[in-house]
Amino acid sequence: MRSAFVMYSVLSLFTLIGILPAASSNDAVTDVINADFNKTYSAIINTTNEAIYKFTYREMKNKTTAVRITTELHADPKRDARSFPVIVVIRQQQRTLSWTMPLFLEYSNTSTPYETISRNLCPLDASHRPEIPAEQSFFVDVSTFNKEPLNFTLKAAKMENFQISTGIPREISFTPSEPQFYMYTFPAGVDSVLVHASSEDEKCAVMSIQTIQCPVYDMNVDVEFEGKYQTMTKQAAIQIQREDYPNGAFYVVFVLKPLDKTCSSEIETISLPGITRSKTVTLEIKTTISSDKYYWGMVFAVAVFGSFYLIAFLIGVIYHGCSKHRGIWMIPDPPEANLDQISDDMDSPVRPLHSNPRTQSYGSFQRQANDDDQNDLLNTMIRDNASTGASSASRGMDGNSVSSIDSDDIDFLKDADQEKDVFRTKTELFVYDLSRKKYKKQARNYTIYWRNLLAISIFYGLPVLQLVFTYQKVLNVTGNLDICYYNFNCAHPWGLVSSFNNIFSNIGYVSLGILFLLLVYRRQLIYNMAVQREKMMKKEMGIPQHFGLFFAMGLALIMEGIMSACYHVCPNYSNFQFDTSFMYIIACLCMLKIYQTRHPDISAKAHTSYLLMACVIFIAVIGVIYGTNVFWIFFACVYMFFYLILSVHIYFMGRWSIDRGICRRICVAVRYDMCRCRRPMYPDRMILLVFGNLINWVIAVYGAVYHSSDFATYLLGIFIGNLMIYCTFYIIMKLRYGEKIHSLVMFIILGAFVVWAVALYFFLSNLTSWQLTPSKSREGNKDCVLLEFYDAHDIWHFLSSIALFFSFLILLTLDDDRFSTRRDQIHVF
Repeated sequence: MRSAFVMYSVLSLFTLIGILPAASSNDAVTDVINADFNKTYSAIINTTNEAIYKFTYREMKNKTTAVRITTELHADPKRDARSFPVIVVIRQQQRTLSWTMPLFLEYSNTSTPYETISRNLCPLDASHRPEIPAEQSFFVDVSTFNKEPLNFTLKAAKMENFQISTGIPREISFTPSEPQFYMYTFPAGVDSVLVHASSEDEKCAVMSIQTIQCPVYDMNVDVEFEGKYQTMTKQAAIQIQREDYPNGAFYVVFVLKPLDKTCSSEIETISLPGITRSKTVTLEIKTTISSDKYYWGMVFAVAVFGSFYLIAFLIGVIYHGCSKHRGIWMIPDPPEANLDQISDDMDSPVRPLHSNPRTQSYGSFQRQANDDDQNDLLNTMIRDNASTGASSASRGMDGNSVSSIDSDDIDFLKDADQEKDVFRTKTELFVYDLSRKKYKKQARNYTIYWRNLLAISIFYGLPVLQLVFTYQKVLNVTGNLDICYYNFNCAHPWGLVSSFNNIFSNIGYVSLGILFLLLVYRRQLIYNMAVQREKMMKKEMGIPQHFGLFFAMGLALIMEGIMSACYHVCPNYSNFQFDTSFMYIIACLCMLKIYQTRHPDISAKAHTSYLLMACVIFIAVIGVIYGTNVFWIFFACVYMFFYLILSVHIYFMGRWSIDRGICRRICVAVRYDMCRCRRPMYPDRMILLVFGNLINWVIAVYGAVYHSSDFATYLLGIFIGNLMIYCTFYIIMKLRYGEKIHSLVMFIILGAFVVWAVALYFFLSNLTSWQLTPSKSREGNKDCVLLEFYDAHDIWHFLSSIALFFSFLILLTLDDDRFSTRRDQIHVF
């Protein structure tokens, strides 16, 4: 008795201090209800009453069984459901699943509560988890801390079509509180599949691929914790490799976001209570191409661009290999005739080269050639400032030819070699007037272009490689496929790279860039041999040949391929400039080369040019990141003013200094040269610059008004457009002055025009866009169009590399007809 009393006293003491609960007359014991599938159960619960349901079923052999639980709360909306919700707990063998009713998916007072919740339980899969017993049971506990009675309904149903088959579309509907997931098992002999989902509406959802394990992360707050996933609006696609899933199967999970802010940058609209937010997608799993088609796709690209090497070799052997065309600088010997008669024909395109290279004949003068670069035509000819190419020393006052003139009566104007205004102010200029600087010095200046570009490429390219492969590693580790903007409908992985085809398709830039360097190097060797045979050729014959810019163009084409490949390792908003940086450089180098052809002494220095290109790339970055109205207006004003200053510099061929007085000098020039003179001093150049200013000012105003969302492409279009204008002007002026274009060059021009037109068609296919959110960008994804391996953007890579190569060849060969022409007969324009 004493021990019983002591025990009672201890229990009473524990009860008083709160260690043990006190007994209450309101406590109730809840019985476990043996429930059946596909039957709806309803009950009323409160803080003193809960409901427990037990479901039992037998697993079918070699078939995965999935169960879906649906609960719905019938409560007064005025009650505080957030503080006292209904708690649903499901106990299985391998996991515990729980949720509340109503379900709040956004942590906000204005978020929409979902009173109907439907979830899949952890599937029972005999083939992948044989340790599971044949008979399975699970319990559903429903309780609340709310003192007021709450009514709910419960239903459990077996999913008959839980497994997905290859090639059979499946229509799936889900809501934010009713996610869905299904299972796919790789058939025998299938190593890779493409999981593709499409939808008619643009509601934001997530498609996730997860391994066969519990728990399955199928809610908005945890769907990104496991596997690979994409946000989607109208479509999503993920390519899955069998080797990544040891069980040979995976889950496809669909979760609808409660708001669309993840998929859209627009102002968010919150769903109103009572409005059901749902989405329907069509899921289809397709088999991907075999490894053989990978190799065929790569062999195709190598064969296409390898054929250019073969064609170049055949042209070199057939066209330039015969005795007549053994070298493009081979100048035929003149027929035996009276030397005075030959030399008097100043319009002859061929200068007679005699057996004695030390003796040269021009007009009525005979002189001994000197190897020094300063001994040129100025020492043997006197030309009037208004001359059109004929020697004034060979004609008398009445216009008739004279046989000789006393050299004592001639003022040779030694300062003309140093003072550029003496010869650059003539109304008609010739290449000879603008090629007075020493050849070796100019060659060194142009060589700096490709040497500087090589250094820039190394220091620019190495961090790029590190960055993009870090992006790829992060994508592989986290499974967040929104990091990179691929065309997922045609993205073929290879090793650690997610879209190998987009990278390999850049082989054209690299291979054709190397081929162009070889062609330039070959031409340089031929020219050097010709100069060794006739030393006066590099000072008095043809267009001055400086190959530094050509080598820089070839190197830039190679780097464009490398940088484009780096960009396509993981294309996104952060590294867009990698794909376009060298396109700016290529456009600038081409314009510099065209200008340098007829203005060899005036071209900009390498360091100045690259500094300007760096500023352009910096402006492109600023325009993309901070493309506000203020920026567009400021850019338009600065751009128009800069183009005007550049036009003045080009018009006066560098005789105007860019300083504080340039605006005053422009006003004076406009007042006296344009307003009072009937005809400008350089009409051809004036037409080009006026036309160019009008077009560029219109482009600038258009950009300031309409604000193109892709500023990088807008800026690149400005450079490409100006390059096309200048190139077209150059060709027109050649024809205007009676210069011929070789048939091979005409074929290259036609080929470049056709290839550029077709390439732009594929460029405008808009498969992806880093300006948009990842899900919006995937709305433009399309299937492969070539060999089931390359998409439209890959074809753009192929065609644009060929078009750029043709464009380079045009600049390389356009003036081949001027090799045997004296420089004092080659017009400047």
